Amino acid sequence: MRPAIELLRQPWVQRAVRAALAAGLAWQVAVLVPAFAGYAYYAPLGAVIAVHPTVVDSASAAWRTVLAMLAGFGLAVVVSELTRQVPDALTIALIVALAIAVEQWQLWREAASWVSFAAVLMLTVGASDPAAYAVRYAGLTLLGAAIGVLVTTLLFPPMQLTVAVRQVDAVRGLLAEHLDRIATGLRRSELPEPGEWELAAHDLGLALERMRAAESVVERARRANPRARRWHGTADSIREQSRALDRVAVLVDDLTTLVVQFQPHRHGLDRVDGATGWVLADALEGLAGVVRVPYHATDTEPDDRDAAIDTAVEALGRLTTLLRSSDIADDEGFFALGAVTVGMQRSLQALEARVRFPQPA
Repeated sequence: MRPAIELLRQPWVQRAVRAALAAGLAWQVAVLVPAFAGYAYYAPLGAVIAVHPTVVDSASAAWRTVLAMLAGFGLAVVVSELTRQVPDALTIALIVALAIAVEQWQLWREAASWVSFAAVLMLTVGASDPAAYAVRYAGLTLLGAAIGVLVTTLLFPPMQLTVAVRQVDAVRGLLAEHLDRIATGLRRSELPEPGEWELAAHDLGLALERMRAAESVVERARRANPRARRWHGTADSIREQSRALDRVAVLVDDLTTLVVQFQPHRHGLDRVDGATGWVLADALEGLAGVVRVPYHATDTEPDDRDAAIDTAVEALGRLTTLLRSSDIADDEGFFALGAVTVGMQRSLQALEARVRFPQPA
């Protein structure tokens, strides 16, 4: 039973169910209209076109597609009337060229290709009675699209939360692993070369792009969605986590670049708690711990997130003490260490890593 439930939560499965139901309903409605019965297959086409991951996207695709079809039909009729004395090949070429030019209008968005498709379709199928063909094709497509939007709205209208949560978790894991890897390298004096770091950052960059896209879909899914209020808290949490991790990823990229390029732990800044590399490593591992634990388990007692924050704050304190006690202020390693310290502070702020239960003095 549980595998079936998990499968039903997959966006492509939900879309398949909605599209199938909408197409079937569109066909049944279309065949009930005598004037349209012979062309009923256009209605399921409209239904499939209109079934998108979000209600807003479904409605947008529906009206943009029908409008693009009408533009293509109209263009084909007008140009063919004006070029009656021109060879058919030239007429078709001109219509296609003009249709593609019209498709550049931003109004169409993803439905742009329907302009040229509809124009050619009018020439090949509807030329004998353009007005009747346009009404049947566009009308039935609009009917099917309306049914598709209705089904999307009523049948488990997607919030796209599952995908977004998965993408946020993926970024969280990669970011923490990266911090741990740099910390381990600092302890072993085996930091990657700048080129190696760029390759290592590639996977994280792709994960960040997927996370941003998923968050954007969730934001669109909240609009005109009857389930939006029920999942309001989860959607807000996804947005906050995504944007916090995005900021932290930028800061981590900067501080990692500083450590890899300038290697402040090799510049004689050893003043507290052993070598600078170990202090840096402790700080990065502390930040990784906070990244891994995004929530508090309880509001009244210390938990794993509190422990991770305490560790990170303590490591940051040692790093700050090291920076303040160093007297090599004109060395590039010193400035790199200062930038890393600031990056750590800003990262913890972005993650809202606050000490909830300070120890008594």
